[in-house]
Amino acid sequence: MDYADVRKETYGFKDEITADLPSYFIGSNLSKGPSVSPSGCIGFANVDVGAEGSSPIIPFYNLRPRDSEEAQEEVPTVTFQSKFFDSFPLYQDYVLPIVREMCRLEDVVSELVIPERFNGLTGNCRFELCEVELCESEPSKPESLKSPLEKLEFHSLPDQTPPPQSQSLKESPSPALQQSLKIFPYTYWQDLPEVKTSGLLTYLTPKEICLQESMFELIGSEASYLKSLGILVDHFYTSKALKKTLSEMEQKVLFSNTSGVMGASARFLKDLETRLDENPYISQVGDIVLKHSKDFRRHYVPYVTNMAYKELLINQLLERNQGFAYALKKLESDSVCHRHPLKSFLVLPFQRITRIKLLLESILKSTNPDTDSASNLKKAINAIHEILMTCDDNVTKMKKIEELICLEMMMDFGEIKSVPLVISTRRLVHQGSVKLVKVENAYGSRMSFVKIYLHLFNDLLIISSKKNQKFMVSDHALFPAHVSVDHLKADVMGLPQESFLLRLSRSQKGFRTAMILVANTQSDKEEWMKTLSCG
Repeated sequence: MDYADVRKETYGFKDEITADLPSYFIGSNLSKGPSVSPSGCIGFANVDVGAEGSSPIIPFYNLRPRDSEEAQEEVPTVTFQSKFFDSFPLYQDYVLPIVREMCRLEDVVSELVIPERFNGLTGNCRFELCEVELCESEPSKPESLKSPLEKLEFHSLPDQTPPPQSQSLKESPSPALQQSLKIFPYTYWQDLPEVKTSGLLTYLTPKEICLQESMFELIGSEASYLKSLGILVDHFYTSKALKKTLSEMEQKVLFSNTSGVMGASARFLKDLETRLDENPYISQVGDIVLKHSKDFRRHYVPYVTNMAYKELLINQLLERNQGFAYALKKLESDSVCHRHPLKSFLVLPFQRITRIKLLLESILKSTNPDTDSASNLKKAINAIHEILMTCDDNVTKMKKIEELICLEMMMDFGEIKSVPLVISTRRLVHQGSVKLVKVENAYGSRMSFVKIYLHLFNDLLIISSKKNQKFMVSDHALFPAHVSVDHLKADVMGLPQESFLLRLSRSQKGFRTAMILVANTQSDKEEWMKTLSCG
């Protein structure tokens, strides 16, 4: 039974949907059996992953055509053109030049203000394009304490080396950086023509100027980000040469939700620029972020949830599809994308939603706490934090679902009634091999041991043996209602010390069952006894 048959039998999917699922939804070595790492599977996305009462989760659920409107191909419709597109570089190139040039502000702004200005630029974010420690930052978390989202790594970003720490902060910009600033003249709020003509710079304090710069950075960096998204869509997504090398499903998976995040960015930036147009003195930005937080959640959560699978798909295509590799190499070498790889564009939405929170925190530090601006900033920071936590939770759930799908592919129920493993309420609790004790004569003088496998879920226990890299299911029972365990007097019975008794009061075979099992080690026995006793 192949993958399409499994999902059709389990969930009743239509043939035209399951038949279109490409091979990369399953790891390349999946057919070889349970030795395959769960990360070999690919393709899951739903904003409400695993929500209580939701329907069974399927690969890229949000890409399935459910009505005529959703069945239409995702086509970019963003028409907004920021007036700052020509004032900022691509988002991949944005951070490092800005940080370096901000060093010059020591000659203009008080040293007491500088650290506050740099907090948003140098926060502890492992996904930034560079790590420039211009002020003291928080220590990195130990790997064991990092969340699944923090452990995601993308190695496609350009290697941008920060300046040596011995370099003087007051050193003049390099010729290359000076040329960069000539290309992008309005990097700072104080450089804007409307600010210069307004006379604001003559009476604002250094701290107030710094606050304006912090809020303008949110605007400028969003313009830089949207500029890069435009290249992702116009240069890569709409490329006919690239599209010819991809199946329809591969195209959808690779660029899923791209138009959504681009539209959200355009709407957000439009409101930010409107605020600036109304008055060069920016009153606040927290209210605008708060207004768009629901839009961010709607589009960024599914995008970030699928992000790792996009990279995995690219890697598989580069290995197996020469046409794709050639077309992509040609696109990436084009000057329009400054030779940045496709992966560096695909990871931008996660970088951006993470960075927005850092920028808001930096703005808040310079904002009077007893103002509406500070109140809205706090609400906006919490809203973005919730989005990031949802993304983190989804990544965790996706890994668990991925494991269940791989496991489902390896289960052979034979004549035993099959049960679906991938449902929203089911999760794998414990799994492993044990030895089943078999008595070979009526007096119990001869015993043999047969290796079997137990897969314990929060609501189900499956017992199987391994054959040809498949789990041949021999029985299953509801857990904990029909499953219990007992200790044995191993010495009296002549059994290994790792033995214990497993009871099934009712199983798929329809009768009571008791079996003596031997764990691999004493600690394994204790773990099995503990997990099988919980419910």
